Amino acid sequence: MSKIMCTSYLSGVLILAWMLTMAAAQNSGSHNYADALSKCLMFFEGQRSGKLPPSQRITWRKDSGLKDGSDVGMDLVGGYYDAGDNVKFNFPMAFTTTMLSWSVLEFGQLMGSELPHALEAIRWGSDYLLKSTSVPDSVVGVVGDPNGDHTCWERPEDMTTPRTTYVVNKEKPGSEVAAETAAALAASSMVFKDSDKFYSASLLNRSIQVFEFADKYRGSYNDSIGEGACPFYCDFSGYKDELIWGAAWLYKATKIPQYWDYVKNNIQFLGPTVVRNINGILVASLTGDVTEFGWDSKHAGINILVSQWVMTDPNNANPFIPKADQLVCSILPQSPAQKSVTYSPGGLLFKPGGSNLQHSTSLSFLLMAYAGYMKASNKVIDCGNNFVVTPASLVNFTKGQVDYILGSNPLGMSYMVGYGQKFPQKIHHRGSVNPSMENNLQQMQCHEGDLYFKSNDPNPNILVGAIVGGPAEDDTFEDSRSNVQQSEPTTYINAPFVGVLANFLKG
Repeated sequence: MSKIMCTSYLSGVLILAWMLTMAAAQNSGSHNYADALSKCLMFFEGQRSGKLPPSQRITWRKDSGLKDGSDVGMDLVGGYYDAGDNVKFNFPMAFTTTMLSWSVLEFGQLMGSELPHALEAIRWGSDYLLKSTSVPDSVVGVVGDPNGDHTCWERPEDMTTPRTTYVVNKEKPGSEVAAETAAALAASSMVFKDSDKFYSASLLNRSIQVFEFADKYRGSYNDSIGEGACPFYCDFSGYKDELIWGAAWLYKATKIPQYWDYVKNNIQFLGPTVVRNINGILVASLTGDVTEFGWDSKHAGINILVSQWVMTDPNNANPFIPKADQLVCSILPQSPAQKSVTYSPGGLLFKPGGSNLQHSTSLSFLLMAYAGYMKASNKVIDCGNNFVVTPASLVNFTKGQVDYILGSNPLGMSYMVGYGQKFPQKIHHRGSVNPSMENNLQQMQCHEGDLYFKSNDPNPNILVGAIVGGPAEDDTFEDSRSNVQQSEPTTYINAPFVGVLANFLKG
């Protein structure tokens, strides 16, 4: 055994021993939320692109994408890989940054020693988004040829596929990616307002500029950058929700009336029907303006976000508060209202399509945030038939979702890698599956990783904190790299979970 391999092996043994020690304190009825939060945040270090800092804790990851942006004369080094591939998709990355920021704004005071790691995760995203918007009237949409990347099973450190930069501009607009970027910049500016005023001001000023571009030059990046966006992250719900979402965040950050006027004047144009892509089939959600939230659809998020400042303002409460209330009543299983979700026998919230845990974590975050706003206003919700929802009942519901994800489920399986005694071993993730640079310094070519993808062995590199797509609706789970919908982690599954977990630290 070589010195490099021996060192890597010992490092892996120490990591495994640490995880088993933490797992010993956990069982199906009690979870270590502080440990889960720590690991949830550590995951983002495993998704980093660019020059890694000395503080990097997931040490099997190394520098990557150091020439990103060079094809268009820009410095686009940094940012996050969205999932198990090596592409930087700015649309979901911006949403990830927005949700990390919202998590800190709502629950940062509860994060304790993990707050610096949360701020670091946000800044890794916001630094890159500043680079992506450094050219006036243009926003980077994607870095890396998605089709080429998905053809190869390569480590990010080895990428041989084209690092094509896809940009939206005045001639080829992309309002959804631009407006979501504006939202992320505005939200992150609030996070750093006290700790780094100059950086905060830079983020906010750029947000204002990017939002103006998104609104003035309207169009979908689906049409403008084509294969760079679709079919991977096509915007099926349209870009109007992102424009309103961006304006809402700018109003929250600046209190400038024009942004609030924008929200109120344009919310009427968000019709109730929202189109979703469910396993390649376009399906219309007839109550999507109430129930849909994620990297594509911001509708429910707008209502919850705005509710914070209109909760006790009857002149501006409509339609935001009624729709937020309707969302709550459509989710809770005991509610008599028409449901927008279903549940597995073990109690996990489900929406049609793959990577289901993105819905559980995102909707749990909205309910947790709304519970806080309700509590501050002494509000309850009447869902009909004498079913009244209190803030405490929302917290209890969300705890059930959290505990299921962490292992309180029929399989006793934690869906967060590295948390608990039983978690997915064969996640769909190139860096985790292929031998690390510590074990194999030689560059691996496009298909050299196929052997490791097809292996029945557990992944050699543990992507601590990664939350995978999750189980099927009957609570079964296939721990297989080939089952992408169940085994692939994404940044936008973890991001809202950061805030949800933090809320349970206060107990």
